Amino acid sequence: MTQVWRQWLDTPAGAYLLSWEQAQLDNMVADIFGYHALQIGMPEIAGLQANRMPNQWLAVSEPEQLQDAPQVQLLAHSVALPFQADSLDLLVMPHSLELSLDAHATLREAERVLVPEGHLVITGLNPTSLWGWRHQRAQWYKRWGRMALTAPPCDELIAYWRLKDWLRLLGFEVKVTKFGCWRPALDKPTWFQRWSWLEKWGAQWFPILGGAYTVVAVKKVQGSRILGASWKQRRPQTQAAVTIAQRQTKPSEGAGLQRKSECEPR
Repeated sequence: MTQVWRQWLDTPAGAYLLSWEQAQLDNMVADIFGYHALQIGMPEIAGLQANRMPNQWLAVSEPEQLQDAPQVQLLAHSVALPFQADSLDLLVMPHSLELSLDAHATLREAERVLVPEGHLVITGLNPTSLWGWRHQRAQWYKRWGRMALTAPPCDELIAYWRLKDWLRLLGFEVKVTKFGCWRPALDKPTWFQRWSWLEKWGAQWFPILGGAYTVVAVKKVQGSRILGASWKQRRPQTQAAVTIAQRQTKPSEGAGLQRKSECEPR
């Protein structure tokens, strides 16, 4: 699967997808702060290069995916990450759900390793698009034994609304969603370039029909509260003494009370 995926990334549509997703990831992770960040799969994309966290890792599932990269690399599957619960501040998953054998287990593992208020960034292909339609046609051609079309080698594409429901059930809150890649995923570079005008029209008139999407979600934990730094806590202030005004008795009232006490029988 990995080798076939790399071959598809060499096509005009695959190269354009890498360029678009790289720009989106650089913009989305630049202002996410913390200490520990992890990218799962897709070493062709430097999903953490714009982030400034001191500890960064790249997890791949096959040894041949290891390559020269600025972050530390490790062999791990997306359904069993070698990290403790609530230990990562940022998790980038470029097409990790589509290439995983169990998308639900991958999302549950992501929820486990992220800290409360941790960020999850997911990229995927939209089945409700021209790219999704081409992928479906390629699946039909494969079943019928005909010449297969050039399409992403994924068994199933995950729709954005479906992914949003999964995230909500796991306690995530979707913060940002971006769609892109509206032109048809044609094989020939000249024809692929001729349809570039669809990018501007698609972004303006039918954005949710883009061939790819990027989602940023935040892990929410009920009852959790972020603690600020100790030096930000205000020192207790000493309470000043409050002067209590006492009511003075009028002379007439005092005299009346005295006369009344003298009249009472002893």
